[in-house]
Amino acid sequence: MRALSYRGPNWVEVKTKPDPRIEHPDDIVLRITRSAICGSDLHLYSGLVPDTRVGTTFGHEFAGVVEEVGPGVESLKRGDRVVVPFNIACGTCFFCERGLTSVCDRSNTANELVGGVFGYSHTTGGYDGGQAEYVRVPYADVGPTKIPDDMEFEDVLFLSDILPTGYQAAEMGSIKPGDTVAIFGAGPVGLFTAKSAWLMGAGRVIIIDHYDYRLEFARNYTKAEILDYREAGGHDVVGRLRKMTEGRGPDVCIDAVGCEASGSVLNKVTGKAKLQAGSPTGLYWAVQSVRRAGHVVAIGVYGPPWNLVPLGELMNKGITLRAAQCSVKRYQPHLLEHIRAGRIDAKGIITHRAPLDAAPDLYHLFQHKLDDCVKCVLVPNAA
Repeated sequence: MRALSYRGPNWVEVKTKPDPRIEHPDDIVLRITRSAICGSDLHLYSGLVPDTRVGTTFGHEFAGVVEEVGPGVESLKRGDRVVVPFNIACGTCFFCERGLTSVCDRSNTANELVGGVFGYSHTTGGYDGGQAEYVRVPYADVGPTKIPDDMEFEDVLFLSDILPTGYQAAEMGSIKPGDTVAIFGAGPVGLFTAKSAWLMGAGRVIIIDHYDYRLEFARNYTKAEILDYREAGGHDVVGRLRKMTEGRGPDVCIDAVGCEASGSVLNKVTGKAKLQAGSPTGLYWAVQSVRRAGHVVAIGVYGPPWNLVPLGELMNKGITLRAAQCSVKRYQPHLLEHIRAGRIDAKGIITHRAPLDAAPDLYHLFQHKLDDCVKCVLVPNAA
């Protein structure tokens, strides 16, 4: 089969790799029809995530058609159309029984920090991902969700990760009716976080970024207020947000950027272009901006060792800080209905589609914010 292959920092190729096969009775092999490039993939691509090995196939946002079925699979058959969560979860461990599929106890034996994840570093189990013509999906009676007959692949593709992630971020912020919510990052997760904040009753939503096209897209897609931090003097985001909120700061601040945030004060101090494993700029600004006794949520991906958290401010201001990988499966039924009802146009964020062989070009576009790129989707096989 043809599949993306990681060759080193800022270098991927599409190569021929062995076809995946049924390895356990509860596996399926999926023929991929849509596979997205996620902002989290850019962290891998840039070399910021430990133990990202040469030859790895990225891709944890995908949907497709069941091609082969293991003898233990009961809920799926060949030809079923499914969307697959990025979490790999067994469904029966202590955590899965509580709906916490992102920290499944059995899908990742590499470490105890996180459950298995498709197409990520070997710290998450070493599973190949879906930026390929085919992928093996373990625990097939647990993860995949059948796509309704009246919906297309792209209608539900982002139920694999970024839509549930944005929704969980808003939920973790404990948004109350009328709250002001500030979201750092106008990328795809930030956009879905804003949509979700409105659904939860936010009175104001403010999105902070510094790319003109992303801010304009965010304004049109989410109807949020926008704040270009370049106009805030580069680092006076805190002051601007306080002026916008009667001097207090937003009720909820959400870091939807992670370790590739620009504009870090730490970078100025060290004189380096980027700290190892990225800079926690978004998280710093969120903690500094939020009102006293407010809520801060971190959903952007970080990697060790430079994850410096301002604990003094968290304690003195009485801030509640929450962070998590999204337990995707628990949110899919609810969000599917939001899509069906037209409250969320999930596929509306797609700006670029291309065949699988164009993956290296799309990574370059996405990483360097070229051609007004918001979200890329690969088409490895016809539907």
